[in-house]
Amino acid sequence: MSKKILITGGTGFIGRVLCKHLLKAGHTLTVLSRQKPATVKAICGKVEPVADLNLLKAHPGFDAVFNLAGEGIADKRWSPERKASLLDSRVALTLALVSVIRSWEKLPEVLVSGSAVGFYGDQQDHLVTEDTPPNPEFTHQLCSEWEDAALSLQADGVRVSLSRTGLVVGKGGGFLDRMILPFKLGLGGKLGSGHQYMPWVHREDVVAGLIWMLENQLSHGPYNMVSPNPVTNEEFTRTLARVLKRPAILPAPAPILKLALGEMAGLLLTGQKAVPARLQSDGFEFSHPDLKAALNASVKK
Repeated sequence: MSKKILITGGTGFIGRVLCKHLLKAGHTLTVLSRQKPATVKAICGKVEPVADLNLLKAHPGFDAVFNLAGEGIADKRWSPERKASLLDSRVALTLALVSVIRSWEKLPEVLVSGSAVGFYGDQQDHLVTEDTPPNPEFTHQLCSEWEDAALSLQADGVRVSLSRTGLVVGKGGGFLDRMILPFKLGLGGKLGSGHQYMPWVHREDVVAGLIWMLENQLSHGPYNMVSPNPVTNEEFTRTLARVLKRPAILPAPAPILKLALGEMAGLLLTGQKAVPARLQSDGFEFSHPDLKAALNASVKK
Protein backbone atom coordinates (compact mmCIF):
# COMPACT_ATOMS: atom_id res chain seq x y z
CA MET A 1 0.00 0.00 0.00
CA SER A 2 1.31 3.42 -0.97
CA LYS A 3 2.33 5.62 1.96
CA LYS A 4 3.09 9.30 2.41
CA ILE A 5 6.57 9.43 3.90
CA LEU A 6 8.73 12.24 5.30
CA ILE A 7 12.50 11.79 5.20
CA THR A 8 15.24 13.84 6.86
CA GLY A 9 18.72 13.15 5.52
CA GLY A 10 17.26 12.05 2.19
CA THR A 11 20.16 13.45 0.15
CA GLY A 12 22.79 11.57 2.16
CA PHE A 13 24.75 8.44 1.31
CA ILE A 14 22.01 6.14 2.63
CA GLY A 15 19.02 8.44 2.13
CA ARG A 16 19.40 8.87 -1.61
CA VAL A 17 19.24 5.10 -2.19
CA LEU A 18 16.38 4.74 0.28
CA CYS A 19 14.43 7.35 -1.70
CA LYS A 20 15.03 5.43 -4.91
CA HIS A 21 13.66 2.19 -3.45
CA LEU A 22 10.66 3.85 -1.79
CA LEU A 23 9.71 5.68 -4.98
CA LYS A 24 10.00 2.45 -6.95
CA ALA A 25 7.59 0.86 -4.45
CA GLY A 26 5.04 3.59 -5.18
CA HIS A 27 5.36 5.71 -2.05
CA THR A 28 5.03 9.52 -2.04
CA LEU A 29 8.07 11.22 -0.51
CA THR A 30 8.74 14.58 1.10
CA VAL A 31 12.42 15.30 1.77
CA LEU A 32 13.54 17.83 4.36
CA SER A 33 16.76 19.45 3.13
CA ARG A 34 18.48 22.83 3.17
CA GLN A 35 19.73 22.23 -0.37
CA LYS A 36 18.03 23.85 -3.35
CA PRO A 37 14.84 22.07 -4.47
CA ALA A 38 16.33 21.29 -7.89
CA THR A 39 19.37 19.71 -6.21
CA VAL A 40 17.18 17.61 -3.92
CA LYS A 41 15.17 16.33 -6.88
CA ALA A 42 18.32 15.62 -8.87
CA ILE A 43 19.66 13.51 -6.01
CA CYS A 44 16.48 11.89 -4.70
CA GLY A 45 14.13 11.75 -7.69
CA LYS A 46 10.48 12.75 -7.85
CA VAL A 47 10.12 13.97 -4.27
CA GLU A 48 8.69 17.11 -2.71
CA PRO A 49 11.54 19.13 -1.15
CA VAL A 50 10.92 21.11 2.05
CA ALA A 51 13.58 23.52 3.26
CA ASP A 52 12.26 24.31 6.75
CA LEU A 53 10.82 21.88 9.27
CA ASN A 54 8.54 24.60 10.63
CA LEU A 55 6.70 24.60 7.31
CA LEU A 56 5.33 21.19 8.30
CA LYS A 57 3.72 22.36 11.52
CA ALA A 58 -0.01 21.59 11.72
CA HIS A 59 0.39 19.40 8.63
CA PRO A 60 -2.33 16.79 7.94
CA GLY A 61 0.38 14.23 8.64
CA PHE A 62 2.48 11.48 7.09
CA ASP A 63 2.08 7.73 7.36
CA ALA A 64 5.74 7.24 8.25
CA VAL A 65 8.90 9.21 8.98
CA PHE A 66 12.56 8.33 8.38
CA ASN A 67 14.95 10.46 10.44
CA LEU A 68 18.47 10.03 9.01
CA ALA A 69 19.90 13.55 9.21
CA GLY A 70 23.16 14.34 10.97
CA GLU A 71 26.54 15.93 10.24
CA GLY A 72 29.43 13.59 9.45
CA ILE A 73 30.94 12.49 12.74
CA ALA A 74 34.44 12.14 11.29
CA ASP A 75 34.43 15.23 9.09
CA LYS A 76 36.29 17.48 11.57
CA ARG A 77 38.40 17.23 14.73
CA TRP A 78 36.26 17.06 17.89
CA SER A 79 36.60 20.47 19.49
CA PRO A 80 33.97 21.42 22.10
CA GLU A 81 32.25 23.45 19.40
CA ARG A 82 32.29 20.51 16.98
CA LYS A 83 30.79 18.19 19.59
CA ALA A 84 28.01 20.70 20.20
CA SER A 85 27.37 20.88 16.46
CA LEU A 86 27.19 17.09 16.18
CA LEU A 87 24.70 16.92 19.04
CA ASP A 88 22.66 19.74 17.55
CA SER A 89 22.49 18.11 14.11
CA ARG A 90 21.10 14.92 15.62
CA VAL A 91 19.50 15.50 19.01
CA ALA A 92 18.16 19.02 18.56
CA LEU A 93 16.86 18.21 15.09
CA THR A 94 15.14 15.05 16.33
CA LEU A 95 13.54 16.90 19.24
CA ALA A 96 12.30 19.56 16.81
CA LEU A 97 11.01 16.84 14.48
CA VAL A 98 9.12 15.15 17.32
CA SER A 99 7.57 18.48 18.28
CA VAL A 100 6.41 19.09 14.70
CA ILE A 101 5.04 15.54 14.41
CA ARG A 102 2.95 16.12 17.53
CA SER A 103 1.37 19.12 15.81
CA TRP A 104 0.00 17.01 12.95
CA GLU A 105 -3.66 16.19 12.61
CA LYS A 106 -2.71 12.52 12.30
CA LEU A 107 0.34 10.92 13.89
CA PRO A 108 2.51 8.58 11.78
CA GLU A 109 2.36 4.83 12.19
CA VAL A 110 6.12 4.62 12.62
CA LEU A 111 9.27 6.67 13.10
CA VAL A 112 12.44 4.95 11.85
CA SER A 113 15.31 6.93 13.32
CA GLY A 114 19.04 6.77 12.83
CA SER A 115 21.67 5.89 15.39
CA ALA A 116 25.02 4.10 15.27
CA VAL A 117 26.96 1.25 16.84
CA GLY A 118 28.98 4.03 18.45
CA PHE A 119 26.18 3.79 21.03
CA TYR A 120 28.20 1.01 22.69
CA GLY A 121 31.52 2.87 22.79
CA ASP A 122 34.74 0.87 22.75
CA GLN A 123 33.94 -2.81 23.32
CA GLN A 124 37.36 -4.31 22.45
CA ASP A 125 36.79 -7.90 21.24
CA HIS A 126 33.56 -8.61 23.15
CA LEU A 127 30.57 -9.74 21.09
CA VAL A 128 28.10 -6.85 20.95
CA THR A 129 24.35 -7.39 20.70
CA GLU A 130 21.54 -4.93 21.37
CA ASP A 131 21.65 -6.00 25.05
CA THR A 132 25.35 -5.15 25.55
CA PRO A 133 25.90 -2.42 28.18
CA PRO A 134 27.57 0.65 26.65
CA ASN A 135 30.94 2.06 27.55
CA PRO A 136 30.31 5.73 28.44
CA GLU A 137 32.13 8.07 26.06
CA PHE A 138 31.15 10.79 23.60
CA THR A 139 29.79 8.49 20.89
CA HIS A 140 27.55 6.81 23.45
CA GLN A 141 26.30 10.16 24.72
CA LEU A 142 25.60 11.30 21.16
CA CYS A 143 23.71 8.17 20.16
CA SER A 144 21.90 7.77 23.48
CA GLU A 145 20.50 11.31 23.46
CA TRP A 146 19.62 10.93 19.77
CA GLU A 147 17.73 7.71 20.44
CA ASP A 148 15.96 9.09 23.53
CA ALA A 149 14.69 12.04 21.50
CA ALA A 150 13.15 9.67 18.94
CA LEU A 151 11.83 7.21 21.52
CA SER A 152 9.88 9.99 23.23
CA LEU A 153 7.25 9.57 20.48
CA GLN A 154 6.36 6.16 21.91
CA ALA A 155 4.42 7.98 24.61
CA ASP A 156 2.11 9.20 21.82
CA GLY A 157 1.47 5.70 20.52
CA VAL A 158 3.92 5.90 17.61
CA ARG A 159 6.02 2.81 16.89
CA VAL A 160 9.71 3.76 16.96
CA SER A 161 12.52 1.67 15.45
CA LEU A 162 16.19 2.62 15.73
CA SER A 163 18.93 1.73 13.26
CA ARG A 164 22.27 1.44 15.06
CA THR A 165 24.25 1.53 11.84
CA GLY A 166 27.83 0.40 11.38
CA LEU A 167 30.43 1.48 8.82
CA VAL A 168 28.56 1.58 5.54
CA VAL A 169 30.27 0.45 2.33
CA GLY A 170 28.83 1.23 -1.09
CA LYS A 171 29.65 2.95 -4.36
CA GLY A 172 30.18 6.68 -4.58
CA GLY A 173 30.57 7.86 -1.01
CA GLY A 174 30.89 6.98 2.63
CA PHE A 175 34.07 6.22 4.56
CA LEU A 176 35.26 3.81 1.86
CA ASP A 177 35.78 6.69 -0.56
CA ARG A 178 38.41 8.13 1.77
CA MET A 179 40.25 4.82 1.93
CA ILE A 180 40.35 3.90 -1.74
CA LEU A 181 42.73 6.60 -3.02
CA PRO A 182 45.53 5.91 -0.49
CA PHE A 183 45.23 2.20 -1.22
CA LYS A 184 45.35 2.77 -4.98
CA LEU A 185 48.52 4.79 -4.44
CA GLY A 186 50.03 1.94 -2.45
CA LEU A 187 49.78 3.93 0.80
CA GLY A 188 47.13 1.84 2.53
CA GLY A 189 47.50 -0.16 5.71
CA LYS A 190 45.98 -1.04 9.05
CA LEU A 191 45.19 1.59 11.67
CA GLY A 192 47.07 1.24 14.92
CA SER A 193 47.32 -2.41 15.95
CA GLY A 194 44.61 -3.39 13.48
CA HIS A 195 43.04 -5.60 16.14
CA GLN A 196 40.03 -3.33 16.66
CA TYR A 197 36.79 -4.55 15.10
CA MET A 198 35.05 -2.79 12.22
CA PRO A 199 31.28 -3.45 12.23
CA TRP A 200 30.80 -2.94 8.49
CA VAL A 201 27.58 -3.27 6.45
CA HIS A 202 26.68 -2.84 2.79
CA ARG A 203 24.46 0.13 1.93
CA GLU A 204 21.87 -2.04 0.16
CA ASP A 205 21.42 -4.05 3.37
CA VAL A 206 21.00 -0.84 5.38
CA VAL A 207 18.30 0.39 3.00
CA ALA A 208 16.58 -3.02 3.00
CA GLY A 209 16.71 -3.02 6.81
CA LEU A 210 15.17 0.45 7.05
CA ILE A 211 12.35 -0.58 4.72
CA TRP A 212 11.90 -3.76 6.77
CA MET A 213 11.45 -1.59 9.89
CA LEU A 214 8.86 0.45 8.01
CA GLU A 215 6.87 -2.57 6.88
CA ASN A 216 7.25 -4.90 9.86
CA GLN A 217 4.61 -3.74 12.32
CA LEU A 218 6.21 -5.74 15.13
CA SER A 219 9.61 -4.05 14.79
CA HIS A 220 10.47 -1.59 17.54
CA GLY A 221 13.43 -0.36 19.53
CA PRO A 222 17.11 -0.65 18.59
CA TYR A 223 18.56 -2.87 15.87
CA ASN A 224 22.26 -3.32 15.13
CA MET A 225 22.37 -2.52 11.40
CA VAL A 226 25.62 -4.35 10.72
CA SER A 227 26.81 -7.33 8.72
CA PRO A 228 26.57 -10.68 10.53
CA ASN A 229 30.32 -11.04 9.86
CA PRO A 230 32.31 -8.30 11.67
CA VAL A 231 36.04 -8.21 10.96
CA THR A 232 39.09 -6.58 12.48
CA ASN A 233 40.61 -3.50 10.91
CA GLU A 234 43.58 -5.61 9.82
CA GLU A 235 41.31 -8.07 8.01
CA PHE A 236 39.26 -5.26 6.46
CA THR A 237 42.32 -3.46 5.09
CA ARG A 238 43.86 -6.71 3.85
CA THR A 239 40.62 -7.60 2.03
CA LEU A 240 40.31 -4.13 0.51
CA ALA A 241 43.91 -4.34 -0.70
CA ARG A 242 43.17 -7.66 -2.41
CA VAL A 243 40.05 -6.25 -4.06
CA LEU A 244 42.00 -3.24 -5.33
CA LYS A 245 45.03 -5.41 -6.19
CA ARG A 246 47.26 -3.11 -4.17
CA PRO A 247 49.57 -3.63 -1.17
CA ALA A 248 48.57 -2.76 2.39
CA ILE A 249 51.97 -2.30 3.94
CA LEU A 250 51.94 1.19 5.46
CA PRO A 251 50.20 1.12 8.84
CA ALA A 252 49.15 4.34 10.56
CA PRO A 253 50.65 4.19 14.09
CA ALA A 254 48.25 4.95 16.93
CA PRO A 255 50.36 7.79 18.44
CA ILE A 256 50.37 9.66 15.13
CA LEU A 257 46.60 9.28 14.72
CA LYS A 258 46.04 10.51 18.29
CA LEU A 259 48.32 13.48 17.68
CA ALA A 260 46.58 14.38 14.43
CA LEU A 261 42.97 13.72 15.44
CA GLY A 262 42.85 14.01 19.21
CA GLU A 263 39.86 12.33 20.84
CA MET A 264 38.36 11.56 17.43
CA ALA A 265 41.17 9.05 16.84
CA GLY A 266 39.12 6.70 19.00
CA LEU A 267 36.77 6.25 16.03
CA LEU A 268 39.64 4.61 14.14
CA LEU A 269 41.51 2.87 16.95
CA THR A 270 38.60 1.30 18.82
CA GLY A 271 35.51 -0.52 17.67
CA GLN A 272 32.71 -2.96 18.29
CA LYS A 273 32.39 -6.63 17.36
CA ALA A 274 28.71 -5.92 16.74
CA VAL A 275 26.30 -8.45 15.28
CA PRO A 276 22.67 -7.97 14.08
CA ALA A 277 21.17 -10.25 16.73
CA ARG A 278 17.65 -8.79 16.71
CA LEU A 279 17.41 -8.42 12.94
CA GLN A 280 18.40 -12.04 12.40
CA SER A 281 16.18 -13.41 15.15
CA ASP A 282 13.26 -11.50 13.61
CA GLY A 283 13.90 -13.03 10.18
CA PHE A 284 15.77 -10.30 8.26
CA GLU A 285 18.13 -11.70 5.61
CA PHE A 286 21.29 -9.94 4.45
CA SER A 287 22.08 -9.81 0.74
CA HIS A 288 25.76 -8.83 1.23
CA PRO A 289 27.06 -10.80 4.23
CA ASP A 290 30.54 -11.46 2.75
CA LEU A 291 33.10 -8.66 3.03
CA LYS A 292 35.08 -9.39 -0.13
CA ALA A 293 31.94 -9.57 -2.28
CA ALA A 294 30.56 -6.41 -0.67
CA LEU A 295 33.80 -4.52 -1.35
CA ASN A 296 33.92 -5.80 -4.91
CA ALA A 297 30.41 -4.44 -5.46
CA SER A 298 31.38 -1.13 -3.83
CA VAL A 299 34.57 -0.33 -5.73
CA LYS A 300 33.81 -1.68 -9.21
CA LYS A 301 33.41 0.93 -11.93
